[in-house]
Amino acid sequence: MNFTTPRGMSRRHFMQHLAGASALAGPALALTHSLRANAAALKRDHKACILLWMGGGPPTIDMWDMKPGATTGGKFKPIATAGAGQINELLPMVAKQMDHLSIVRSMSTREADHTRGTYYLHTGFVPNPNVIHPGYGSVVAYELAAQTAALEIPPFVSVGGASEGPGFLGMAYAPFQVDSNGRVRDLDTPADKARMSDRMQLLGMLERRFIDQNRGSAAAEHAKVLKSTVELMSSQQMEAFKVDSEPTAMKERYGTTGFGRGCLMARRLVETGVPFVEVQLGGWDLHQNCFTTLETKLPELDKAMSALVEDLDQRGLLDDTLVLWMGEFGRTPRINENAGRDHWARSWSVVLGGGGIPGGKVIGTTNEDGTAVTTEPYSSEDLMATVCRAMGISLETVFTASNGRPMKIANGGKVIGELVA
Repeated sequence: MNFTTPRGMSRRHFMQHLAGASALAGPALALTHSLRANAAALKRDHKACILLWMGGGPPTIDMWDMKPGATTGGKFKPIATAGAGQINELLPMVAKQMDHLSIVRSMSTREADHTRGTYYLHTGFVPNPNVIHPGYGSVVAYELAAQTAALEIPPFVSVGGASEGPGFLGMAYAPFQVDSNGRVRDLDTPADKARMSDRMQLLGMLERRFIDQNRGSAAAEHAKVLKSTVELMSSQQMEAFKVDSEPTAMKERYGTTGFGRGCLMARRLVETGVPFVEVQLGGWDLHQNCFTTLETKLPELDKAMSALVEDLDQRGLLDDTLVLWMGEFGRTPRINENAGRDHWARSWSVVLGGGGIPGGKVIGTTNEDGTAVTTEPYSSEDLMATVCRAMGISLETVFTASNGRPMKIANGGKVIGELVA
């Protein structure tokens, strides 16, 4: 379980308290309704977003905007899809779901460094030493707080790796990190109830002392997270993390890789009421042996991503669940001497659909060799504005950052008009 700690509190001290909560915590309020009982209501009024994050910068020129016949085109062939445009031949199952998904081929962003690009694509802001901005997940969790009043598990879950933190929005909207096996560390409940009760009393005493000595927002945030940790331990909603309870056929459909299990977990979490889930698939920094690596990596993506979209659609969840596929940038059209592609932010692609985003479209174009966008370019800010609009979040929202300055949501980005009415 990983939270990003707010400034003014030692991370070590904070994590020690969380670990203490795990050892001392007792039963919390029981779940009011089971996942199954809530499913119909969730389908009606629950907005959610699943971000499929491709850490390292995937070669979108080999996937979504192929250039067959060009010197930059690579070794793979394009295939037709259920929507407009063609995609890589190693994505045949995703191709069948492209009537639900749209490709934006005219992304042109400002950062081609992994750390800076990851921050920029998650927040809509370039890194600034004076303020830490909230990422997608924290913004969505914060803005959709009203729909998660009955949610006992965190509203922002990151599967398979760390995500950008809540910045100035506070600890309640931090990413809750879990492994793709569904196990959440430090949340095992002690078997001896009497000892647990004694420990809870001791914890209460220590917590009151901590708050008395640390007045202010840091202590208040600490208390909130501690309370949430205690409630987590006995919540039936924790079952959403247990993908092993799914039928064998469903697990095989998604694939038994970490990414496949993560995508299946994302569907379960959305069903439970979590408004934002990020599932990570790293290993895209293909400076060498790009095409050999894609021969194994794309089938893994194909299986899990197609299963997720199909499953959401069949369960009636896709209309209210936005699926967004992206990395921090693309890769160079030029193939280097190591059969690889290097960092490239000038012209690349993202894929999204569901949650009110129309499928089957291709937005924007690049030139014959993929080196430049030839239609209106779109930025990280524009993509975030589009996602927020689809999620029902007002683009007039203005936050107050930790330094007191106003921060407009999505950094004032413009909506990609072809994707949102």
